[in-house]
Amino acid sequence: MVAIRVLLLAGALLAFACSQHGVAASDPSLLQDFCVADKTSQVRVNGLPCKDAKDVVAEDFFFSGLHLAGNTANKQGSAVTAVNVAQIGGLNTMGVSLVRIDYAPNGLNPPHTHPRSTEILTVLEGCLHVGFVTSNPENRHFNKVMAKGDVFVFPKGLVHYQLNNGNTHAVAIAALSSQNSGVITVANAVFGSEPAISDDVIAKAFQVEKNTVDWIQAQF
Repeated sequence: MVAIRVLLLAGALLAFACSQHGVAASDPSLLQDFCVADKTSQVRVNGLPCKDAKDVVAEDFFFSGLHLAGNTANKQGSAVTAVNVAQIGGLNTMGVSLVRIDYAPNGLNPPHTHPRSTEILTVLEGCLHVGFVTSNPENRHFNKVMAKGDVFVFPKGLVHYQLNNGNTHAVAIAALSSQNSGVITVANAVFGSEPAISDDVIAKAFQVEKNTVDWIQAQF
């Protein structure tokens, strides 16, 4: 009887904890001081295996390069310099990363999502028009014009964008709540997939003619 009561109490405490904190997917929590990624390992896990602690050096926690402007000479007029677990092995299991984004005048970081992270963006130079759209069925569009020093949050998984609406270059830095947040650019995913999504499917989804879809797909 005592054992049953203990189990019931444990279950109640677990249910209470879940109700207080919610149940959500995120990067796994740390179970040690660090787990520097062993990028040479052939082991396949959800994340990256740990390097032997005795082989860890200061450089495993270091990156230099965010002072360098990205090349914005492309169709979108923007460039993203990522600093995630691919660049800093020490970010493995830490649940954070960041990016520098450079924008030419009228440059766009096109509508995209980060399936594994929330993003908080700060404008360092110039001004940006930013926004995100909520999930179905409301699809509310929250947008704001930002100046130097302003901060904006893009909730996890929601489609968002940034546009340089000024006539000078702009720079922003963003922190992300994942060591590897992932990026799904909407236009690339829909019109540039390999193999391509049927133009019948896209035409019906966007309510346009198939020749319009074919023309857009050709751009990718």
